Amino acid sequence: MGMTLTEKILSAHLVSGKLIPGEEISIRIDQTLTQDATGTMAYLQFEAMGIPRVKTELSVAYVDHNTLQAGFENADDHRYLQTVTKKHGIRFSRPGNGICHQVHLERFGVPGKTLIGSDSHTPTAGGIGMLGMGAGGLDVAVAMGGGAYYLRAPRVIRVLLHGVLRSPAGAKDVILEVLRRLSVKGGVGAVMEYCGDGVANLTVPQRATITNMGAELGATTSIFPSDDVTRGFLRAQGREEDFRPLSADPDAVYADTVEIDLGALTPLAACPHSPDKVVPVSSLSGIKVNQVCIGSCTNSSLADMLTVAAMLRGRHIHPDVSLSISPGSRQVLIELSRCGALADMLAAGARLLECACGPCIGMGFSPESAGVSLRTFNRNFEGRSGTKDAQVYLVSPETAVASALAGSITDPTVYGPIPAPVLPERFTVDDSMILLPAAEGEEVEVVRGPNIKPVPQGKAPDRDLSEKVLLKVGDNITTDHIMPAGTKILPYRSNVPYLSQFCFRVSDETFAERAKAAGSCVIVGGGNYGQGSSREHAALVPLYLGVRAVVAKSFARIHQANLINAGIVPLTFLDPADYDAIREGDAIEIDGFLDAVLNRDTVTAKIGGRPVVLCLGFTARQRAILAAGGLLNYTKEGN
Repeated sequence: MGMTLTEKILSAHLVSGKLIPGEEISIRIDQTLTQDATGTMAYLQFEAMGIPRVKTELSVAYVDHNTLQAGFENADDHRYLQTVTKKHGIRFSRPGNGICHQVHLERFGVPGKTLIGSDSHTPTAGGIGMLGMGAGGLDVAVAMGGGAYYLRAPRVIRVLLHGVLRSPAGAKDVILEVLRRLSVKGGVGAVMEYCGDGVANLTVPQRATITNMGAELGATTSIFPSDDVTRGFLRAQGREEDFRPLSADPDAVYADTVEIDLGALTPLAACPHSPDKVVPVSSLSGIKVNQVCIGSCTNSSLADMLTVAAMLRGRHIHPDVSLSISPGSRQVLIELSRCGALADMLAAGARLLECACGPCIGMGFSPESAGVSLRTFNRNFEGRSGTKDAQVYLVSPETAVASALAGSITDPTVYGPIPAPVLPERFTVDDSMILLPAAEGEEVEVVRGPNIKPVPQGKAPDRDLSEKVLLKVGDNITTDHIMPAGTKILPYRSNVPYLSQFCFRVSDETFAERAKAAGSCVIVGGGNYGQGSSREHAALVPLYLGVRAVVAKSFARIHQANLINAGIVPLTFLDPADYDAIREGDAIEIDGFLDAVLNRDTVTAKIGGRPVVLCLGFTARQRAILAAGGLLNYTKEGN
């Protein structure tokens, strides 16, 4: 029996376990990446391990999230990142060099290698046949120290693509169609592997758009084969020596198959407030638009930008629309400047933003009150834009431009086929804003500003649990609900005590204050609890506030791992219907809690005086981590 591409890469990197879906495995990690919103904490954790130099083939720290410097906090974090990476053997991509996923795809991604990043959209690397996965910062720190990365062996779902996209349908419409069919929970526990004759008709930027937004399926990652298209992309980047052909065996066996006729796709949009609320753009025609944002790690490649420029050339945006454009990297911006496309954008009335994440994480350019914002981004969770009552739609660059010109949501089909952009045979390569580490790091001084505080420390579970349910939330609670982003909050990612006041503010403005008063508590959640970003602050801040356990119908993969890493016990209902009877303020009691964490798969709790059976489906390693009070303690103990 043949192997899938995913199985081939996992097998080549397997350290322990067997590739049986659902079983715990560990793999060797070749590369890591961090970004500044999560990286500061990751490097504080790396320092706490006492390991002098990274042991990966390549580790890169990017500054692309907290680039608005309204105070000293972000600049101090940047200085810390620059010095700590120089000391410990990590490359440093300076502010302004671009978004981590776009730059990594251009300059560092290698087919067949493994990559974990402290950002949930690390699967972007799957666009060139690399196995890239989002992870918590502590998992990344352990990998940098030479440790294996642990995960459940995934199912592999084949997405069989046929035919050729018909302009103006684009790669964004492919992944929106997958989300429409499978939902934000449809990829949980799985890798989405793209195959079929249609693959050869997609460029690397198009493939990267699809793998990037595959994170919204809850998938472990997404991946395309490495083929002649991949070779051409790497050749244009001056890295053809990194190419190797990779594909699944013809007789590979998949857990499931999704078939898509590329030629039948039409422009699609995800409606507020979830990436899977997908409808045809034509069904939204006429809705007034206030703002359009083009960029993010999903659609900021040179190909995307050239398409946007071509549609804007000789035209001007509607007077009631504000249009922002964020190129994905400095390389992209330089190419746009040299070919004149940037002038076309500016002449049309666009506002040029920095080569950074920016509006995608609420870091500037928030919509007006109750405004309608069309974005080429990957998430439209409530409040993520920085404006709680904004109505955010996710669309392709083609739909974004058509709507910016018209002043209302417009199907770009009215413009007819849009010519494919002509890309340079060789990209401008200038890595001068990627700083190399010191050859010997002993003499490098790591600079810490006053906003950088110690990492919160977990503790082992108590023998018995006796707490109150301080908060009950519903299904699909995101890490943006738990620990929001935005200009007021992101600068304090290295200061958990200050950050704690914002915990769950989207859902309950009183939670942080109540948690501090209680000293310790339990949270109850619905299905897919913790979906979205990989930000481990959504576990570290509840840890700081005294959350001892979270009981939910189900958990998103990365967040569940982050809870365990922090020393918070994630429990699931054996019968999801038990969730309905629980009220905030209910007492929750578990006799023999520590014994259950260490040895049992189920335990009966009393919640509000009623018996409720909870599941503890932990591996032996996860039990040991929880017993140590979290992964940092576990690692420092020599494991």
